[in-house]
Amino acid sequence: MQARDLTVGHGTQAVLDGVDLTLTPGEVTVLVGPNGCGKSTLLRTVAGLLTPLSGGVSLDGESIRSLSRRALSQRIAFLPQAPLVPAGVSVRELVRHGRYAHRGAFSRHTQTDIDAVDWALQVSDAAPLADRRLDELSGGERQRAWLATVLAQKAGVLLLDEPTTYLDMRHQFEILDVVRKLAKEHEIACGVVLHDLTQAAAYADEVVVAADGVVAADGTPAEVLTPETIHHAFGLEVSVLQDPDTGHLACFPRAAVSSTS
Repeated sequence: MQARDLTVGHGTQAVLDGVDLTLTPGEVTVLVGPNGCGKSTLLRTVAGLLTPLSGGVSLDGESIRSLSRRALSQRIAFLPQAPLVPAGVSVRELVRHGRYAHRGAFSRHTQTDIDAVDWALQVSDAAPLADRRLDELSGGERQRAWLATVLAQKAGVLLLDEPTTYLDMRHQFEILDVVRKLAKEHEIACGVVLHDLTQAAAYADEVVVAADGVVAADGTPAEVLTPETIHHAFGLEVSVLQDPDTGHLACFPRAAVSSTS
């Protein structure tokens, strides 16, 4: 998936201008930036839910604007920040809704649909939850159920808008482990909006930093998550340290670092 010279916004008001973005099968691309910088608007535009103010988005060289809503849903799966929880629905029933784009309005589930639902439950680690009601689950369990629902679309592109919001630390890392597995083991192109820069460093193949109405930096975590770039985007003085065990980067506000020294 490619976005070229993309300008996104609300109405006629641009929030991000001149964006070039590539989502590659087998890789996780993480979008970071301060609140209100346009991360979610960019993701929704790339998903085909918002019309760009200029520029375009293509899938395998084909403009997404030429695709029907059903065709787009078969190729791009999008999970918003806070999907509404339907009352009384089991996890398996919810995940079946992910097959809607592959069926007619009144057609029955085929064996292909059943296999896709079972696969989605398995790879999202939601299979043990299949017969439980969605409104009875914890936040982390519920997020795995929603992830299974979009995976059941069997799309090659997965877009997740702040999938770790409202989750405790353990469940945040569980969700991101699943996303990483989906990219690496199933060759899905993943685009994820995150707030936590240390999580971005640990899970991203590429990090895109949005700030001041443009993409301020993009590249590998080591290339992008520098004190200079973070200061420019967030107005925060940080130290960027490397975990000696994992090699991943971690970002610490300077005040916090100095207070423990």
